[in-house]
Amino acid sequence: MTDRDKAVTTTRQPPNLRSGLADMLTAQIESGDLKPGQRLPTELAIMRATGVSRTIVREALATLRAKGLITTRQGLGAFVSNDPTARSFSIIPNDLQSIDEVLRVLELRMGVEYEAAGLAALRRRQEDLDRMQDRLDALDKALEEGGYGAQEDCAFHRSILVATQNSYYSRLFDTFGDIMVPRQWARLDKMTSAERKRHAARMRREHHAIFTAIRNSDEAAARRAIRSHLSKSAARFEELRDASISS
Repeated sequence: MTDRDKAVTTTRQPPNLRSGLADMLTAQIESGDLKPGQRLPTELAIMRATGVSRTIVREALATLRAKGLITTRQGLGAFVSNDPTARSFSIIPNDLQSIDEVLRVLELRMGVEYEAAGLAALRRRQEDLDRMQDRLDALDKALEEGGYGAQEDCAFHRSILVATQNSYYSRLFDTFGDIMVPRQWARLDKMTSAERKRHAARMRREHHAIFTAIRNSDEAAARRAIRSHLSKSAARFEELRDASISS
């Protein structure tokens, strides 16, 4: 085993998930154990050192590459970037491998959107209200037709951030995209027809409450409505997590 193949053997508890391996390699890069320009161990060496599959290794390396921490050279392997500082904050699909990770994203969104809803109520223009109404109508239609409405939901929430008149909010939101609530965790396909109807009715009611508060320039009501909506979404995911643990 070469010196570079030993680089990942310092972990005391082999990760069993892609996120765990990505976190471990990130920590080694940030600590300087893996230095700028250094070639990473081979996929096989990482597999042997950590006990994970080749697929997990490749997904972890893809995550580091997306964050700008490593680069790859054809035929030579992966190398630590010369400036191994994450280029920008991002959330990519592979980051959301469990309900706990989805809940962390919801927690972050709550902090951002709580403030944004208040600002939108104070600053919204007629064009913002028209845009929000259009997005809300599209969401209503998707739910009425029995769909997930994930993209329409994302578009409505983004229109709130646009209404803050602060482009940094919408730019931050764009790092989430429509993966902020991945379909594989929504589990709507597990619901009965009656449960899906109740879910759709709740979604429409909560989104309309947010829109009404912003339209009425009611800052406090807008904050309460967005917080209530996201809190209830988080509660549902917690129920799904607990149910999967007990099953």
